[in-house]
Amino acid sequence: MSRPLSEFARYLRTETTGGLILLGATAAALLWANSPLRDSYHALRGFRLGPEFLHLNLTVGDWAKDGLLALFFFVAGLELKRELVVGELSRFKQAVLPIVAAIGGMVVPAVVALAVGWGTPGIERAWAIPVATDIAFALGVLALTASNLPSSARVFLLSLAVVDDLGAIIVIAVLFTTGFDLVAVAVAVVALALYAFLQHRRVRTPWLYVPLALITWVAVHSAGIHATIAGVALGLLTRVRGDEGEAEAPALRLEHRLQPWSAAVAVPLFALFAAGISVDADALGAVFTTALPLAVLAGLLVGKVVGILGASLLAVKLRVAEKPRGMGWRDLAALSVLGGVGFTVSLLIAELALPDEASELAKAAVLIASAGASLLAAALLLRRSKVHARIADTASSGAEPQTPAGGEPPGPPNSDTL
Repeated sequence: MSRPLSEFARYLRTETTGGLILLGATAAALLWANSPLRDSYHALRGFRLGPEFLHLNLTVGDWAKDGLLALFFFVAGLELKRELVVGELSRFKQAVLPIVAAIGGMVVPAVVALAVGWGTPGIERAWAIPVATDIAFALGVLALTASNLPSSARVFLLSLAVVDDLGAIIVIAVLFTTGFDLVAVAVAVVALALYAFLQHRRVRTPWLYVPLALITWVAVHSAGIHATIAGVALGLLTRVRGDEGEAEAPALRLEHRLQPWSAAVAVPLFALFAAGISVDADALGAVFTTALPLAVLAGLLVGKVVGILGASLLAVKLRVAEKPRGMGWRDLAALSVLGGVGFTVSLLIAELALPDEASELAKAAVLIASAGASLLAAALLLRRSKVHARIADTASSGAEPQTPAGGEPPGPPNSDTL
């Protein structure tokens, strides 16, 4: 049974709202960190709370990064599982293009970042910063600027971002695992196995699942693995097919309940404590004159576009995938630019990969690149939306199609013309 379009609309509305709140939180962080009250910002971000037991005496910034983002990754895990089992990624022909595009959109930015920053201290981990695409911001820009694009554009972008999240999760798990506590790993594995067993037995009470989720998070954190991986693992183990007589499958029910908290609370609070960087003239100048932030900029603004569009073009030309219905290469080019909005996961990787001073420069590069990609993609998507609107009006009126301003050839939007 195919996933209803209303479900995509619901997801889009939540992520659009979350994107706007995220933008507000980022602006608040930048203003606060560059105001006369900057000392209070850094004091709050560095304030420690929590028991020392199991290494949980963390700063507020770390609680946002390790705790709140676990909720974000849990929702991402639910979405990924549902896409793979009953959604767009469950059908081979529909799944191939966003998967190939996402892989291209991770590999090429990493290669570009390594090429630009080669020999710079920290680049051996910082190459991972531009591999991510931010779902909330990307879908928010798409919703605001591309109302006349076919629904396949939203499906393609959402599927690409979900696969991209999986890639980022793997990168975080492999690159940023510090130490390895076998006892804690064993506890996490047992808790996850019990969670999967309860799902299989159709147990529904939160009185079991909430403690299990907390035990899993603490165990993964104590094991030296980044705690957000616990959220992903739990999401992937959640049942996505509803039983007969069941109104909603557990994955869909949890997504409905938790996604607003993730999009409107968890991610914006993370941004509030992650995006508070100095934006004076010296700091901004360093972004454009230092190899490492330039590598991040190039990876997001150049590598993402080349990777997503190039991989898509290659897959279609080799006949291993098909273009989304109703979309042309110019539409895919605009969506590829939108892939350069790294933000949430890119900021997370910058914090994990680099020491404080280098991390600040890398995060400034992420913010600048994400803003630039958003504005350029918005302009391109607005133009494409107008083209699709004219084509739809022409088709409904039965009039002879006219060549649009700017020399765009008439014809269906899925023309192979670049």
